[in-house]
Amino acid sequence: MEINEAVTILSSLAQEMRLRIFRMLVKAGEDGLCAGDISRELDIPKNTLSFHLKELANAKLISSERNGRSIIYRLRSEDFRGLMMFLAEDCCAGRPDLCLPNACAEDSCAEETCSEDTCLPS
Repeated sequence: MEINEAVTILSSLAQEMRLRIFRMLVKAGEDGLCAGDISRELDIPKNTLSFHLKELANAKLISSERNGRSIIYRLRSEDFRGLMMFLAEDCCAGRPDLCLPNACAEDSCAEETCSEDTCLPS
């Protein structure tokens, strides 16, 4: 990931409502959420929601898919993981386990991502 991409993503999240929407979509997982459900849950007008969803989509944080008359929004988890890896890349002098202390718990660490005392999220 290039630094300009990271800035775009972080800028899109630096707004309260977009951060709330993003967190909702993280919790929703692969099933995603339709715009109407997001609008009702956050008590946000649909036209305002549409603006925020567009900003998150432009930052490549979320994707959308038409399902009948609804549009389902989902987290683009691969791109989000890319951001997290970019942010932690040089973390703590190359020791991401210091920045992400639970990343190397024995039962949650994939063998191929660990070496010595370090572990990067898979």
